[in-house]
Amino acid sequence: MSRKTIYFHHSFLLFAVLLSILLFIIGLLFVGVIGIAFAKIGLSASTTSMILIGTFLGSFINIPLLKIKTTIPIIKEKFINFFGMLYRVPQVEYDEVRTIVAVNLGGALIPTAVSIYLLSQSSLQVIAKSMVGVVMVALITRAVARPVKGVGIITPAFIPPLAAAFIALVISPRSAQIVAYVAGVIGTLVGADLANLKVIPKLGAPVVSIGGAGTFDGVFLSGIIAVLLTA
Repeated sequence: MSRKTIYFHHSFLLFAVLLSILLFIIGLLFVGVIGIAFAKIGLSASTTSMILIGTFLGSFINIPLLKIKTTIPIIKEKFINFFGMLYRVPQVEYDEVRTIVAVNLGGALIPTAVSIYLLSQSSLQVIAKSMVGVVMVALITRAVARPVKGVGIITPAFIPPLAAAFIALVISPRSAQIVAYVAGVIGTLVGADLANLKVIPKLGAPVVSIGGAGTFDGVFLSGIIAVLLTA
């Protein structure tokens, strides 16, 4: 894979913050503070830790799906000197931009696989409530997500996971962990990335990754908050 598909999309400070949160949660798991409760949904402390670590490290890896060629307008200025007077004449030129559409391993594939596993081990009632949560989180995420030219889709990091946790506690307090995780992960991906696929060609970004960039934070924190709900 090239440098376009293997990279961390945030600053070193945010990297350090997310890593610190990850290590703190793993510590709580192994000292038994929340590990026993999380086992109720079929995941041991070691398995949960592997999932969180895999999600974090997998955020570096973007798997290319396709390339999109887009022609975007670029405004340039031309100056004309006429009898000693300088006139500015805006000109519009068009340039071809190639965008790689990828899927992030840690921000999309791993958490989606975990969500599918959790649902497969759940009752129909929990599955139904999880789907309700997914729709609600997707709508909230869609409302706050913003396409940013040259970058991709940006979502406030804490809004999707906190919304997922609140919704899970309201509609399914006995299975809040599963509902919060599934709604936080799938709802964020649908509301931020999948709902904005049509605007990707207009962004002019070299790489747009589903579950990457501004979406990964919400997905990763959804997993963290789901674990905390077991405390």
